[in-house]
Amino acid sequence: MNDFTPWSALAGGVMIGLAAGLFAVANGRIAGISGLIGSLLQRGGEGRGEKASFLLGILVAPLLWQLFSTMPPVHFTVSAWALMAAGLLVGIGTRYGAGCTSGHGVCGLSRLSPRSAVATLCFMAAGFATVFVVRHLYAGA
Repeated sequence: MNDFTPWSALAGGVMIGLAAGLFAVANGRIAGISGLIGSLLQRGGEGRGEKASFLLGILVAPLLWQLFSTMPPVHFTVSAWALMAAGLLVGIGTRYGAGCTSGHGVCGLSRLSPRSAVATLCFMAAGFATVFVVRHLYAGA
C-alpha cells in the first residue's frame, strides 16, 4: 500500500471515462482498444483517422506526462518471453471475448450492457485465478 495514490488514480479514471465518452459522442463508436487496433489492421475500414488519432493519444499521453512529473519506475519480474506470451494470450482472449477491458469494462458497463457485464466478470475472474496460481501455487512448486 506504499504506492497507493488515490487522487492520481481517480484523475486517471475520470480522464479514461471522459475520453471514452467523448469518442462515443463524437464518432458514434466504442473506444475498445482491441477493436480499434483490429479495425486499423483491416483494409478499407472507415474512420481510420479518428481511430489512429485516439490510439496515438494513448501512446503520446505518457510522454506529455513526463513534461510535468516523473514517471513511476517500471519493474518487470518476469522474462521478455513471458511478457510476449502473456501479450499473445491477451490478444487471443480479446478476439474470443469480442472485446477487451476498455470495450467491455469501461464502455460496455457504462452502457449497462449485460453482455459486457458477463465478459468483464469472466476476464476479471480469469485474471484473479491466474495471479493466484502464479503467485501461490506455481511459485511454491
